[in-house]
Amino acid sequence: MKFVSWNVNGLRACMGKGFEESFRTLDADIFCIQESKMQEGQLTVDFPGYEQYWNFAEKKGYSGTAVFTKIKPLSVRCGIGIPEHDHEGRVITLEFDRFFFVDVYTPNSQDGLKRLDYRCAWEDAFRGYLTGLAETKPVVVCGDMNVAHEEIDLKNPKSNRKNAGFTDEERAKMTELLAAGFTDTYRYLYPDKVEYSWWSYRFSAREKNAGWRIDYFLVSEALKGSIREAVIHTEVFGSDHCPVELVLDI
Repeated sequence: MKFVSWNVNGLRACMGKGFEESFRTLDADIFCIQESKMQEGQLTVDFPGYEQYWNFAEKKGYSGTAVFTKIKPLSVRCGIGIPEHDHEGRVITLEFDRFFFVDVYTPNSQDGLKRLDYRCAWEDAFRGYLTGLAETKPVVVCGDMNVAHEEIDLKNPKSNRKNAGFTDEERAKMTELLAAGFTDTYRYLYPDKVEYSWWSYRFSAREKNAGWRIDYFLVSEALKGSIREAVIHTEVFGSDHCPVELVLDI
């Protein structure tokens, strides 16, 4: 089963940069996006053979997630059931026969780390949500998790040590999530490989490959043996992120 996740940094803009062609070429069973930056009714998207589910932020032009799936889910849930965390359209959960699929856009700690405290609280709540799901059946969770976990996951670790996405606090929260029973699928297959999934629009970062790996597929430990491939599609443009892929034997 093939999964693809992509932070499109504004779906309407990405549609004008080849999104539909990339969607068809990647041909995922489940394709999810983050940062749609849309409200309901602003764009009609039709991919024959796919069901689609959306979670919109209350704030216009901000955040938002969507999932396109060839397999009809048993149920769909938006948010994590905690009102203070469910206004920004950050989470969609699809339940299937043998697993839960969770699409997430983790809050950014922002310049000056002004949202770091909220980010850490959100991380704790989200981890609790995932471990709760995992008590029922295994979980596949993916999306822009807004953290480079280890130094190998970004080009310039030393100069970014106290910047959003590479603070000790954010990295520790990812460590806690993995310790709670989840596997970083890309690192599981490629412990020493250096690839990135996001590049700043500034300073010609993508041309210089001065990037960060902040887009992930994590799976419950029970699915670790089912991991077949993990791909970062650096050849795909259209956003400041590129799509990431997971193939599971499930």
